[in-house]
Amino acid sequence: MAITFQADNVALPNIRKRSTSNWIKGVAEKYGKKAGDISYIFCDDEKILEINQTYLHHDFYTDIITFDYSEGDRISGDIFISIDTVRSNAEKFETNFDEELHRVIIHGILHLCGLKDKSEDDSKKMRKAEDEALSMLNNTI
Repeated sequence: MAITFQADNVALPNIRKRSTSNWIKGVAEKYGKKAGDISYIFCDDEKILEINQTYLHHDFYTDIITFDYSEGDRISGDIFISIDTVRSNAEKFETNFDEELHRVIIHGILHLCGLKDKSEDDSKKMRKAEDEALSMLNNTI
């Protein structure tokens, strides 16, 4: 079981792979889950739009798409993250790129743990869970 980080048509972001992987595992454990095979694929806007159109039949850009392959309490999946959209969202929300990137990284894990964000109430719960996870990251670095 491994957490991997790959890049498709973008530079791999400067993240601490080992500490980020440990953080991801810690967040999963908080939700009673174990990390299985999780692949992060960092890409550009065009790639994420292609994935969104092909697999989800959505015709818009997004920051993250999570494909869930979890079984039981072991979370697994492919998580595509658009570096372009993360960068523009960091500017839009007046935060730094690294914080926004880590928020999106853990957003995918929270989806694999069962959190949703389609309704306004669910979105508030997701944002709170992201904030708590970011606090865990900040306490470990």
